[in-house]
Amino acid sequence: MRTEHPTVELADLTGDFTADPHSALAALRSRGPVHHVRFPTGDEAWMVVGHDEVRAAFADARLRNDVRHSADFDSDGLYSVGRNMLQVDPPDHTRLRSLVAREFTARRIRALRPRVQETADALLDAVAAAGRADLVAAYAFPLPLTVICELLGVPGMDRAAFRAWSTKVVALDEPEQSARAAQEMTAYLLELTEEKRRLRDADESDLLHALVRTHDEDRLAPQDLLGMAFLLLVAGHETTVNLIANAVHLLLSHPGELAALRADPGLLEGAVEETLRHESPVPAGTYRYTAEPVTLGGVRIPAGERVVLSIAAANRDPARFPDPDRFDIRRDPAATRAHLAFGHGVHHCLGAPLARLEAVTALRTLLDRFPRLEFDGDGAPQWRTSLMRGLRRLPVRW
Repeated sequence: MRTEHPTVELADLTGDFTADPHSALAALRSRGPVHHVRFPTGDEAWMVVGHDEVRAAFADARLRNDVRHSADFDSDGLYSVGRNMLQVDPPDHTRLRSLVAREFTARRIRALRPRVQETADALLDAVAAAGRADLVAAYAFPLPLTVICELLGVPGMDRAAFRAWSTKVVALDEPEQSARAAQEMTAYLLELTEEKRRLRDADESDLLHALVRTHDEDRLAPQDLLGMAFLLLVAGHETTVNLIANAVHLLLSHPGELAALRADPGLLEGAVEETLRHESPVPAGTYRYTAEPVTLGGVRIPAGERVVLSIAAANRDPARFPDPDRFDIRRDPAATRAHLAFGHGVHHCLGAPLARLEAVTALRTLLDRFPRLEFDGDGAPQWRTSLMRGLRRLPVRW
C-alpha cells in the first residue's frame, strides 16, 4: 500500500504550512483526492482533499470518530477532557447530541440576537476613544466567549482564565502547555459542575444546570458530562473568534469587496459565507478511523487507519468553486453554502446558526461604527499555530 501510495511530506510542499497551507493542499489536490501524508509535526494520516470525496467521507459510517477503531489506539491517549460528541459514533453520538440540540434551535438562536448585539456594542464602546485596537483581543475573542459562557452558565470572573486555557488547548506548538491547560480546565469544569449540582434546586436555566440534571437522572455518564461541557465551551467560541477576525482581515485586504459591502449591506451574509469557504476557521475535521477497508477517491485505505478530512482543501476545490482562491463576497449564495466549514452529516456543527448570527452582528456593528476602519500597520496576517485557522493578532485603527 505504501509503495502504491507513498507518504507525502507536507513540509516539502510549502515553506511554512501554518502561514500558507493552501499551496500545499492545492498541490496535493492536483495529484488526486486522497493521499497518505506526514504533517510537519511528524504525525501521519490519510488525507482527503477533494470536495466531493470529503463530503462523502463525512457521511460514510465506515469512518468512525471513536479512537478505539484505530489500529494503534493504545498510544492515542483516548480522551483529553471527558468524552464529547466528536469522539463517539451513533448511537452514543445520537444520544449526546439530542441532549443539547434543543438549545440550538432557530427559535433559541433568534432569542439570543439582542444579547449578541448588546455585547458587540459594549465591546466597541470600550475601545472607541482609543482609535485603535488589536481586534482579536478586544472584539473577536470576547464577543463569542461572553455569549457561550452566559449560555452555559460560566461565571464572569472565570472567563479570563478560561480564555487562556482554551487558547493553549488548541495550540500545536506547545504540547506540554496544551496538556497542562487541559488538566487545569478539567479540574475547573469538575468544580463548576459540582457547584451547579449544589444549586440544582435554584431557579437556574443555563445549559450546564440542565446537563447536570440529566447526569443525575442517569442519562449522562460522568465523562460525557465533562466532555460535553468542554466541547460546548471551546468549540462554542474558538471557531467564531476565527470567523470574525478572518472576515475582517479578508475585507480589509480586499478593498473592492469592502467597498461593495459598504455600498450594499445586503451582501453581509454572503461575506460571512465566503469567509467560511475561503479561510475556514476549522481547517480539518477531527480524526476519523477506518472500521474496515474503505475506498475513497479510488484509493483503498486499510482498516484501522487514521483519516483527515481537509475542509480547507475541499472549500478551495476548483471542481466545486470556480476560481477558488479569489475572495468574492458576490458569489452565488446557494453555491457558496456548499462549503464544508461546519462539516456534513450527523456531525454537522450544532452551533452553526449561532456562529453565523454572531459573525453577521459583529461585522455589521463594526463596519457601521467605524466607517474608516483600516489596518494599523502593513496588515500582514499573524496566524496562530493551532488546530484552528485564525489570527494571533489583528491591529486596526479607525
